[in-house]
Amino acid sequence: MNLDAYAEKASCERLLSVHRWTDKLLTFRTTRPAGYQFVAGQFARLGLEIDGEIVSRAYSITSSPAEDVLEYYAIVVPDGKFTTFLDGLTPGAPVWVEKLSYGFMTADRFVDGNALWMLATGTGLGPYLSMLQQPEVWQRFAHLVVVHGVRHHEELAYRDQLDALRDKASAEGWGGRLHTLRAVTRDDRPAADLLRGRITTLLRDGSLERVVGAEIEAQHARVMACGNPEMVTEVREILRDRGMTPLRRNGGGQFVTEDYW
Repeated sequence: MNLDAYAEKASCERLLSVHRWTDKLLTFRTTRPAGYQFVAGQFARLGLEIDGEIVSRAYSITSSPAEDVLEYYAIVVPDGKFTTFLDGLTPGAPVWVEKLSYGFMTADRFVDGNALWMLATGTGLGPYLSMLQQPEVWQRFAHLVVVHGVRHHEELAYRDQLDALRDKASAEGWGGRLHTLRAVTRDDRPAADLLRGRITTLLRDGSLERVVGAEIEAQHARVMACGNPEMVTEVREILRDRGMTPLRRNGGGQFVTEDYW
């Protein structure tokens, strides 16, 4: 898309900072367009001008809706046009932010249940970081369970931030209890506090539920899955086998998913 056409639906913002977790994983922040609105869990569409054309991609927003900046969590795709260019930018560079936010994977869509399970592979963790900064989510659910699956332990980003959110929620009396489960698939000797295996394997054999001490079932559990499409597809199958159904626009349902690839 050419720049003139794109400028009608996007705002030219500035790159504020880049934090590199590994050589392939980074968190970046941009200024926030005036009047920009989103619900925690939604994603933004961003554009970069590359060789005279706009290249756009979708990224979940990890920051709180109350912040005056926007933060995103991304993986640098080998030979990916957008992320390869992004990885070379420095603060102050222009980043276009489309004026609308997108997505339906938000906690407020659940009308019942007392435990919210948030399953993520890789950068699929992003939307949950935004949700967990909302006190109303902690007040809504007695148990908040984040399951983050990666290949190697160094890819377990945002560990300190999640611990800080747990401590803040406790200190300020937000209500719910946060359980953070981290799993690796390729480390030969993972640390004692890490699970070993794919999220779907740990879900099928009951490992996740044993650690938390609660079942994933239709009456009380509500589930979100975000990340690798294969993981998301398999989670849907597992949950359907347990009698759970996807959320519907007219109400009802116990899980919602989003491919993040």
